[in-house]
Amino acid sequence: MTSIYQRALGSDFSRLHPEIQARFGITSADGRAAVGKGTMENVWHGRFYTLPFLYVGTWRNIMFPERGQNIPFTIENWAYRDSYGRETVTWLRTFSTGRRRRFDAYMIYSEQRQRIVDYLGTRQHLAVDLDLSVADNGGLRLRSGEQRFYERPLAFRFPLFFSGVADVCEWFDDASGRFGIEVKVINKTWGPLFGYRGAFDVEWVDAADGPPDTVRPRREERRE
Repeated sequence: MTSIYQRALGSDFSRLHPEIQARFGITSADGRAAVGKGTMENVWHGRFYTLPFLYVGTWRNIMFPERGQNIPFTIENWAYRDSYGRETVTWLRTFSTGRRRRFDAYMIYSEQRQRIVDYLGTRQHLAVDLDLSVADNGGLRLRSGEQRFYERPLAFRFPLFFSGVADVCEWFDDASGRFGIEVKVINKTWGPLFGYRGAFDVEWVDAADGPPDTVRPRREERRE
């Protein structure tokens, strides 16, 4: 089985660092998941007027208003088939900022849109198109594009005036033998909203029985 990231990148997938290929080559048929644990050396947010965006994000595990240095961090990548039969890979990030904060994302490859679609939050109410590329350091770079809001009968293109463009890069550092991650979320009008940077180690865990219930979203969105 081909992973959703291989499908999105095509032949460029082979240009990724071998450790990144292993990490993002996982599929639901592999029976294993990658759990990373480390420290974010810096978690930041924008100016005071960006805080309402971040507080709203905490309602459904998207973004949060805390900031700090050397924040304990975990990231869980589980591959499974959702209730619509779509190959799904989780990016479940937990930050221990004094209170436990989550940033949940569920990615699929959309045949309809011919790209990866990232569902954000516990109820997958925000669907985001992602553009993937290979970074100069052999890392995987993801940049967000069009966003759509889905909630029961509601369905509309979400205006970027009320959101931000995310630029994410994950790589493997041969010198330290660790994975690195950097995330920046910027609003064209309001400026930088949120971001973090740090490093972590990855442990492969058994996933033969699929992910635990705590990994799956509370609601799955069919619309892409």
